[in-house]
Amino acid sequence: MKVETTRGVLFVHSAPAVMCPHIESSIAAVMDQRSDLQWTAQPAARNVLRTELAWRGPAGTGSRLASALRGWANVRYEVTEDPSAGVDGSRWSHTPELGIFHAVTDVHGNIMVSEDRIRYAYETGKGDPSLVYQELSLALGEAWDEELEPFRHAAAGAPVRWLHHVG
Repeated sequence: MKVETTRGVLFVHSAPAVMCPHIESSIAAVMDQRSDLQWTAQPAARNVLRTELAWRGPAGTGSRLASALRGWANVRYEVTEDPSAGVDGSRWSHTPELGIFHAVTDVHGNIMVSEDRIRYAYETGKGDPSLVYQELSLALGEAWDEELEPFRHAAAGAPVRWLHHVG
């Protein structure tokens, strides 16, 4: 059986320096190799560091990376996984305040909201457009985007390191 490979990016937007070795260890366990990340200061917040890692691996690697980092206090991160044969793309976003958000993405990185989720928003809204808007905002992860945007912007032009791991 052929294992489909894909690629993605892990963005650690902010982490206290004391957490960086633990994050590297968790990534190494998922990728089955050392990552040797380059940590730099995060200009959007004081006393935290940031890094990026472009990865290649079996479908599902993004989920394993997001799970390995989930729940750590004071760590903000995002993981993307590109679609591959028979597998949708995904994005996971995490903030200490909001926890983790997952969305299915298309080939361009757009969040895909399912028919069932849209119907739920309509039913929950019961004719009140502001409630429908609130549910669709939640389905799109807008609160996570708002909280992470300053950290994303501060990383513009930062170097990305590639880590290859195939099946």
